[in-house]
Amino acid sequence: MHIALLVTAMFCTTSLFASQNRPTLNMEGEAAQIVVDLGGGSISDFHLGEDGLNPLQWDSWDFEPDPSLDPPLAPRSMGHFLCLDRWGPATETETEMGMGWHGEASRSWWSVRQAPTHADGRVQAKMAATLPLAGLEVLRTIRLHDDQAIFTVREDVTNTRHIGRIYNIVQHPTIGPPFLDESTVVDANGTRGFMQETPGPDFETPEVRWPDALKKDGTEVNLRHLTDDASPAVVSYIIEEEYGWVTAINASEQLLIGYLWPSADYPWFDAWRHVADGKPFARGLEFGTTGLHQPGPVLVEKGKIFDRHLFRFIDAKETQTFSYANFLMEIPQDFNGVDSVSYDGTQIVVTERGGKEREMTMDVGALFAATQ
Repeated sequence: MHIALLVTAMFCTTSLFASQNRPTLNMEGEAAQIVVDLGGGSISDFHLGEDGLNPLQWDSWDFEPDPSLDPPLAPRSMGHFLCLDRWGPATETETEMGMGWHGEASRSWWSVRQAPTHADGRVQAKMAATLPLAGLEVLRTIRLHDDQAIFTVREDVTNTRHIGRIYNIVQHPTIGPPFLDESTVVDANGTRGFMQETPGPDFETPEVRWPDALKKDGTEVNLRHLTDDASPAVVSYIIEEEYGWVTAINASEQLLIGYLWPSADYPWFDAWRHVADGKPFARGLEFGTTGLHQPGPVLVEKGKIFDRHLFRFIDAKETQTFSYANFLMEIPQDFNGVDSVSYDGTQIVVTERGGKEREMTMDVGALFAATQ
């Protein structure tokens, strides 16, 4: 912790959590701004201009028994956090040894390796975390476009040990109020899926297709929407195109947030929904290397679902690289939702769903590191 604080003192400011004086890394472009909380490495704020609405306004402290208490300075998950070396629970023995849900990345202090630097129309910064129980290190490079509301993230995961192992990496973007309300619409290009709470004996039946899923009583639900019932809470879908994408819109706020990633890096899209006091409270727009929310032994026994692997193997001293992009767009108040997001290596095109089929474009150039 002390190293992180010293290294970042020159360019970190008090975060949105004013009472805590949390260390943050701030990146500012002409079009948008990013805040990364170093206590867990979460991207806790991404907004247009100087004071735009932040869709990633969510804090895991709100799930504590008494969230009215001032939260501790200790690392925790917020907004968009990283699940590494797992997605979901540890085994009973691993838990006894100190491993928690979703791994150590969001419970670790991150250090800044490169302060935000302007070059070639981008603002670039690097940060890293060491995960001692997992035996992994992660180096994150963030590049924010100066004149566009888009940034890319490259994460290099290194196995620091002398033996290979299985692991998973899942991005966990979480949107919350006020961006998230009953009118918010989520779209994605997932295809075949299954419910985490009510899987069949092979996890592949009953099969559903995005955006549809089944509640525990067997009735259908459209996951584009969330009102007063979050059942089913987590549904996982495979990606069958070259790039995966997910978007969320709040038309009344005239704002869209979107993610785009190579499906070779992240072949799964995982939709999490949570309701509190009868109102939408959180939505996870998650994507990663697994679609099964189970400990390692279950993943190994099953191996694949819908012909998609449920874990990665990383050899001794090996480094593996993963990339994604996150963007914001202003939308008209009568925007229906997203039919498709395409990327041709230079331009992102977002096409409207339902009748008008308007297109919004963003000239972005090359976005991603070489895939695995």
